[in-house]
This record gives sequence, C-alpha cells and structure tokens, in this order.
Amino acid sequence: MIELKKKRSSERERCVLVAIVNKQQDEEKALEYLEELRFLADTAGADTVHMFTQKLSQPNSKTFLGTGKMEEILGYVKAEGIDMVVFDDELTPSQLKNIEAMMEVKVMDRTNLILDIFAARAQTSYARTQVELAQYQYLLPRLTRMWTHLERQKGGIGMRGPGETQIETDRRIIQQKISQLKKKLQKIDVQMSTQRSNRGKLTRVALVGYTNVGKSTLLNLLCKTDVLAENKLFATLDTTVRKINIDNLPLLLTDTVGFIRKLPTQLVESFKSTLDEVREADVLMHVVDISHPNFMEHIDSVNGILQEIESLDKPTIMVFNKIDAFTYEEADEFDLELTPRNYDLDHWKRSWMNKIGERAVFISAQDRNNIDELRRTVYRVASEIHASRFPFNTFLY
Repeated sequence: MIELKKKRSSERERCVLVAIVNKQQDEEKALEYLEELRFLADTAGADTVHMFTQKLSQPNSKTFLGTGKMEEILGYVKAEGIDMVVFDDELTPSQLKNIEAMMEVKVMDRTNLILDIFAARAQTSYARTQVELAQYQYLLPRLTRMWTHLERQKGGIGMRGPGETQIETDRRIIQQKISQLKKKLQKIDVQMSTQRSNRGKLTRVALVGYTNVGKSTLLNLLCKTDVLAENKLFATLDTTVRKINIDNLPLLLTDTVGFIRKLPTQLVESFKSTLDEVREADVLMHVVDISHPNFMEHIDSVNGILQEIESLDKPTIMVFNKIDAFTYEEADEFDLELTPRNYDLDHWKRSWMNKIGERAVFISAQDRNNIDELRRTVYRVASEIHASRFPFNTFLY
C-alpha cells in the first residue's frame, strides 16, 4: 500500500488505485502501471491518495482481489472519505457489480477511465461520435443492476414486449444507438477517404507514438501552427493534417492520437478512420520520450498497435524527443558528489539507441535542439518516395 496524499480538493475527486502482481506483471511492473494510471486519473480530474496491490496468480472471478484485501480497501475508503476506486485492469460486468455493492462508491477500471478522458477531450463532432460509440460498446455488457430502475418490470404496446424488463429495454436502445453511430461513422469514413484521395500523390508523413511524448509540439514546430499541446495524456484526439515544405519538397504531415498500453479495444475499433491516416501514410515518424524510464516498453506498445493495423513495415524515422529532460548522475572528481547532467548529441549518436531502426534522430522539440537534422532526415526519406512517383521531376536534385 503506497500513500501519496491526503489533502482534499473541493473541485477534484479523491481516488485509490488497485492492481495485482502475478507472473505476467511483477511488483515493479505493477507499480509502473499504477503510476501511469495515476497520470490518467489526474488527467481525468482526480487526485490519487493511495495505491493498493495484491499478489494473485489470477484475479478473483467475483471481486478481482481477495476478500481480505477488499476489506482493507473498503476500510480505507470509508475512513478517508474516498470518492472513487480505480482498477488497472478491465473488470468483468459481474466483478464491477460486486465491487460497487461492496464499496458503495464509484468504481472504474482503466478502460472506463480512458474512455472518460476521451469523452472530455473530444472537440469535433467526428471525435465525439467515435468516443460515444466506444462508450456504448463498453457499457452494453455492463448494464446489469447499474441503475435502480432496471429492477422494474414494464410492458407496453409498441415500446416493450409483455414482461420485458427495463434492462432489456435499455439494452435494446443502446444496441440501436450503436447501430446508428456505426452508420454515421461509415458516412464520415467515406468523406474522409475522399479527402485523403483528393490530396493527390504528395508524400504523407504520420506522427505516431505513445501519448504525451511531444507529437503536437513537434507538429507545431515543423508546420508553424498552433495545435493544442500540453503535458497531459491524450491532449490531441482529432487528426490534424498540415501541408509543409522542407527545402523544395512538399509533403503532408499528420498528427494522430497517442497510443497507450492496454488501449481499449473499443477505441481501436471506433477510431478506425483516425488510424487510417497511419495506414495510408508513406513514412512514419515514431516519436519517443527518451526521458521516460520505460521508453523501450512504450516503443513496444506502439509497435504492437502498428502491427495490429498492418503498418509496422512502413519506412520509419525514430525521433527520440526530450533529450533536454534526460538526466543522469555523475560523481564529482574530487568529493564524489552526484551531479545531474545531460548527454550531448555526440553521446546520443554513439549510444545503442542510435541503432534502433534504420533512421534515428535525437531532438528536443521544446528547446528546438537538432531540428535541422530531423528536417534533413525527413527530406531524405520523403524525397526517395517523391522521386519514385514523379521520376521526371528533377528539380529536387
């Protein structure tokens, strides 16, 4: 059990986080995931007070955790006036029902929390439709006993069949809503596909990467635009496409939604058109937060999603961002005091990270460090594709 803070904010909810430790997820990994979950909770507007873990070979089918640990959490929730309990793994409908009945406070899992953040941050009608579809798909199997009116038996001509329960009515309404949203998205998909085809044969470069690695900041820097960029998860949900010129080479640069571990399958499906921008890109700029201690796992998570959408084999530029934020401690020559220091560019280029992928560039988008080398790398890769499409266009050379 890890204590974090106790001070109550009048505007923010107070929550505790819960995860299990097993063969697939040791204690170090569980704590790392909980730290990410804490960032998610903070983005959603909640302050994390405690983190709970329990060693289990597999989750309890009824309450996710064992009885003793659940009672411990319940005691803490009541004693400290906690508003919400958040689980790092997706809860089954029966687990959610049982835990809510026991805790008598709001209970959420990682998937629900991510969906809530997406719903709060969706700005355009398209993004809101995608998120709404994902929310309904998540909600459908979890209707049982979620509201008190679901216990009532109702019947009616034209509305419900004889003896049909309210939960059956709600389920049918949600299924109809899902069908309507899918049809709406299909129409938008056709429109977006037409827009992509109208862009001609310009080389397309898509920014991909884990959430909060600086993709939007980099887009603003390269395109001289003002796309929202802030130190929060999923600051950008809507795809942004900008035409830019690097030297005399025109190309399209696309900013996409950030990826994350345990990304809800509902979001992968509902954000299909957003991911189509990645599928149809000619070049990927895989942006990595080099200052994050687990950046290699972030790379693996992004590559896993790229493989899922059949885009892993595209020409990829590995952009290691935030080199200004990376520090290591070096002992002083005389008194052996540890002093935080940064690597210089030569050090980065000599490091093993320079061998990740065929093309690696180390930058700081915030400090605009080494951006010229990034431009040259993008130009070199994109110009090869441009030359293959326009073999008689020799002005590039």
